[in-house]
Amino acid sequence: MLRSIRSICPMSDLRLVIFDVDGTLVDSQAEIVAAMTTAFTCEELVVPDRGRILSIVGLSLDVAVARLCPDLPIGQQARVVQAYKDSYMALRGADGKGEQSPLYPGARDVLEHLAGQDNTLLAVATGKSRRGLDKILEKHGLQNLFHSEQVADDHPSKPNPSMILTALNETGTYASAAVMIGDTTFDMDMGRAAGVRTIGVSWGYHDAATLRPDLLIESFTDLIPAIDQLTGPTT
Repeated sequence: MLRSIRSICPMSDLRLVIFDVDGTLVDSQAEIVAAMTTAFTCEELVVPDRGRILSIVGLSLDVAVARLCPDLPIGQQARVVQAYKDSYMALRGADGKGEQSPLYPGARDVLEHLAGQDNTLLAVATGKSRRGLDKILEKHGLQNLFHSEQVADDHPSKPNPSMILTALNETGTYASAAVMIGDTTFDMDMGRAAGVRTIGVSWGYHDAATLRPDLLIESFTDLIPAIDQLTGPTT
């Protein structure tokens, strides 16, 4: 069960830790590349190389496809989007267990540690659909950790700050006491646009040198000290 937000501590004492998913919490690159390859092949298009495909991870799917093939007619872009969704579902399998997307080493321990802190609330801001996020959380047993879950279905694509602003509103936390954690420039730009501090992770899908976060970490063991440095330690 999620803890009641107002029963934890006064709202001014709360801090909000917001996570991206793909490339930050889970390594989903194999599924993403495979599904995008199938989608382009279905439309008899030249398949982008792996680097280009991974460069759009984090964007909403329609925006990602438009960036990969901007010269295609809108109708054909829409078919690529649908083919990607169909392929991803096929990879997942009828029981929803085929998709791999393993957690990165140390992710579970850090999430559970943060979730146990009275003044720390957790949120997700992801380019995944609601269905996709639900499947990932269920697969890894993380359904009850997040107080706010923001998905592509309900917002403009990153780096628009809508996801973070909604998470702040839902949890009653201040931007000054919030931090966005992600692996792409889209995550960092979204965080800056929302007025929150940013932590970049070096293990994801964008070159760490391009992120320009407030802090860059090399492993999950570095994350809690980085959060404390930017938002203040737990009380």
